[in-house]
Amino acid sequence: MDKRYWVGFNLVKGIGAVRLQALREHFGDLAIAWQAPADALQAAGLSAKLIERLMQVRADVDLDRLLNQMEKEGIAVLTWEDEAYPPRLKEIEQPPPVLYLRGALSEEDAWAVAIVGTRRVTAYGRQVTEELASFLARHGVTVVSGLARGVDAIAHQSALRAGGRTLAVLGCGVDRIYPPEHAGLAEKIIQAGALVSDYAPGTPPEAANFPPRNRIISGLTLATVVVEAGETSGALITAQFAADQGREVFAVPGNILAPQSKGTNALIAQGARPLLSPRDLLETLNLGRVHEQRAVRKAVPGDEVEAALLNVLDAEPLHMDEIRQQTGLPIERVSATLVMMELKGLVRQVGGNHYVAVREERPDYGA
Repeated sequence: MDKRYWVGFNLVKGIGAVRLQALREHFGDLAIAWQAPADALQAAGLSAKLIERLMQVRADVDLDRLLNQMEKEGIAVLTWEDEAYPPRLKEIEQPPPVLYLRGALSEEDAWAVAIVGTRRVTAYGRQVTEELASFLARHGVTVVSGLARGVDAIAHQSALRAGGRTLAVLGCGVDRIYPPEHAGLAEKIIQAGALVSDYAPGTPPEAANFPPRNRIISGLTLATVVVEAGETSGALITAQFAADQGREVFAVPGNILAPQSKGTNALIAQGARPLLSPRDLLETLNLGRVHEQRAVRKAVPGDEVEAALLNVLDAEPLHMDEIRQQTGLPIERVSATLVMMELKGLVRQVGGNHYVAVREERPDYGA
């Protein structure tokens, strides 16, 4: 599949999921659609304004050069047609045709929960976010949020500290970290998850971009938890997307006098589940099986090579060359097996070809 034309159409403002699907159906192939003359595009249903924008992008953008540059910057492209495209996201109405990634998605991310909330987090909200994100990470659940200040950043940081995976969905290109002070956090997320966006690289963090990206946060997950939110918080938009997508919505009850709890308390009044304990999530979503499945896989490796690698790996990062030396296996076999083990959730790459075994469960804060 040639991804150039998916990226090309993604650069044209106003051509989203519906219009792109219409072009595919009309022309049978996006390459043909990309090269089509104006009258053919008009016959396919594009307005004169959209045709003008498309022609301008065609004239201004060298798609080969753009994709080569993205590859150099470690930016991957996923489309509807890729097997790695998140299946849960594909279920939503009008899923984004193109996703840009820095880092990697994993089969583990099938079990994911969004944690969102206010930027002006209170001490109470911080404590709840830290405990919830850590608890989920220890139970093998991927934490998804938006890299914003406040609840989002705390959720990412807590999941990372607990040794878990986390995904950050951006309202800008994955090469434009916002807010800029989260650049270091973003790099850590890339090593233990991914930065995700449906906006092309180079897209600035404009205010209008953030509400639409919230549908991806909720779309990637089984449930959305709103920790703290004011009456007009963007977190409430994520909760509404989650409800519209048929996903569970949880809200943390708060002080009825606190501005940061007005939104969450209102969600509960409207039917959201009150989150009184992190275990509520495990029970409601049947997430307890995640760790059980992972424990079984670790207890019973797929073959003798996996068993040999698990025998030398622990919580301390070990370079692939050291793994090869300690096991005596060919480097090609070690490399290929580590890739498969990472997909199975047995090991995790922590950067620079260093690997660790996935941590065993530790007692949660409520134990």
